[in-house]
Amino acid sequence: MDSLQPQHTNRQYEEELRAVRADLLKMGGLVEHQIAEAMVALVNRDEPKARETIARDTEVNRMDVEIDERCVQLLALHQPAASDLRFITTGLKITTDLERIGDNAVNICERALELNEEPQLKPYLDLPRMAEVAQSMLKDSLDAFVRDDAALAEEVIERDDEVDQLNYQMYRELLSYMAEDPKTIGRATRLLFISKYLERIADHATNIAEMVVFMVKGRTIRHMDKKKHE
Repeated sequence: MDSLQPQHTNRQYEEELRAVRADLLKMGGLVEHQIAEAMVALVNRDEPKARETIARDTEVNRMDVEIDERCVQLLALHQPAASDLRFITTGLKITTDLERIGDNAVNICERALELNEEPQLKPYLDLPRMAEVAQSMLKDSLDAFVRDDAALAEEVIERDDEVDQLNYQMYRELLSYMAEDPKTIGRATRLLFISKYLERIADHATNIAEMVVFMVKGRTIRHMDKKKHE
């Protein structure tokens, strides 16, 4: 009977690791949904959807706490080493980035509610494109995490430049609106905030991708110059 105990412990440990992976994916899927719903609320000037999305942030926060507690428990009870240790510590960091992405989706909804109080300043074309790229970066960074795919993670990191460029284009366009007509400053400023929130979402997706590279290769590339990385 005693000889079977280590096998049972190992099996239970593996199940706990799989549960952490599944919970992270579930949280990631919820956060992706939050981004999509926030953009629908903005583009369609949909106040109920904006408020629903804001209210759903409590679920993101709950998952953040639960996954963190599960990871800490794994560290305390099993004292994992090598790849398992990198997996768990990466999971702890990913939840932080996912929670902050959820916060940015809430921020978009709050600005959308404020924008609904005035006529729409301009057609929303660049912002949905930014959101689309940022969402795809988040999805691929999580796929890379699940598949231990450092190559896909590095592709995500490269795509951050596209979001930065779109953010800069929005900045220049909205600056011209404000310069031509001071009455547009309030609306233009809120749109600038939304553009910045989307740029931050892409940054958090990049953080996740960088942590995946660390998890797979044991090599830290965060805060490194891109030329050095290459």
